[in-house]
Amino acid sequence: MAPRANWKGFLRLSLVTCPVALYPATSESEKISFNQLNRQTGHRIKYLKVDADTGDEVPNEDIVKGYEFDKGQYIEVTKEDLEEVALDSTRTIEIDEFVDKTDIDPRYLIRPYYLRPDGKAGHDAFAVIRETIREMDKVAIGRVVLTNREHIIALEPLDKGLMGTLLRYPYEVRDPKEYFDEIQEVRVTKDMLDLARHIVDQKAGSFEPDKFEDQYEKALVDLINQKRAGKVIRPTERPKGENVVDLMDALRKSVGREAAPAKEAKPAKKPKKASASQKEMLMPVTGKKSVKEAAAKKPTAGARRKSA
Repeated sequence: MAPRANWKGFLRLSLVTCPVALYPATSESEKISFNQLNRQTGHRIKYLKVDADTGDEVPNEDIVKGYEFDKGQYIEVTKEDLEEVALDSTRTIEIDEFVDKTDIDPRYLIRPYYLRPDGKAGHDAFAVIRETIREMDKVAIGRVVLTNREHIIALEPLDKGLMGTLLRYPYEVRDPKEYFDEIQEVRVTKDMLDLARHIVDQKAGSFEPDKFEDQYEKALVDLINQKRAGKVIRPTERPKGENVVDLMDALRKSVGREAAPAKEAKPAKKPKKASASQKEMLMPVTGKKSVKEAAAKKPTAGARRKSA
């Protein structure tokens, strides 16, 4: 089942309009997450919204937005006030212009969304807008209001739908001079570049996301499984950075290392079989989605008794 739409409205190119829905294209819900606990009791920590001066808990219906214009001085802004400044982009993504994708600085990219027709109506108009963008090999630029903020959105065809990427405004992007001015000017020789290019050529490939594994997530899974099994957690040796004294020598060694064939990995040791009483305790944690699937496949009590 598709997630709930973050936004619903209309997509418009001049006089061509269609109802559309905007959905998040990414999710982090499958990642392992932690709760904060009271070390003494093991109970979860609960956060309360309290008055900063009186310390009294404040119910949600009494909480309003406020802008601090001076120290401790606020202007209250109500939901009705915000509706008064509602823009056309609150309900409509108006395509303002078409640009080359290479014109968009990667620093301005925020997050991707999927845009599709909303309901049975408007599929023809949606297809016209989508195929026009595809035929021109351009990116359509518009505006949309999400979470009470207007964002620039870049639209481009993706399969039968559109991918919309939220973009930052110029004031949100920091000036690189603040960070790069102190970098020293260094003369890089042709020999160094040739060696470095050779390393790059040996590592050249095409980007395939499936080849990459979230190693930190895997390490968390291993850590949790070890703690569930009652094993002692031993710190792993951290990689040590080496101070490069001779850059040319380091480049030459790198070329040789990348050219050397990778050693065959040793076969993994077979895990020890757990007893029946340990199976539930040692059920491997493989992320939220896999845990749910494992629970669904868990045999009933009757089935366990029959097999025993």
